[in-house]
Amino acid sequence: MRKLTKRVKVVKAAPSKGERKRLQAIRDKYQREKPTLEALTASGEYSTPITQEEFWQLAEAGSALKAARMEARMTLASVAKRSGIDRAALSRLENGVYDNPTISTLSRYAQAIGKSLVFKLDDAVASGRK
Repeated sequence: MRKLTKRVKVVKAAPSKGERKRLQAIRDKYQREKPTLEALTASGEYSTPITQEEFWQLAEAGSALKAARMEARMTLASVAKRSGIDRAALSRLENGVYDNPTISTLSRYAQAIGKSLVFKLDDAVASGRK
């Protein structure tokens, strides 16, 4: 099997005028109100971050999905069409950027590439937690 590689230079586009305005409004709001962490959590504007262990588990799951997709010789576009999930969201999931995917999202991705989602329960001590 011949491995194809393609080097792509990623150029990050500057935010649009509307996006800059939206971000500035957010900055202004937080400078004006200076909410506490408790207030942000209560309002729903902040949720606790995932642990490092959870991050690595999600990254591993995303990597496994990508490897299975590549093994099936499927493109992100074809998986997006079969799963009904946006191609950009699939890419974020594969690359560990999507930090809180639902079980439904993971399951739909797996089904689109001919796989099924399986959960495994380990002892907390074995996974590093007490």
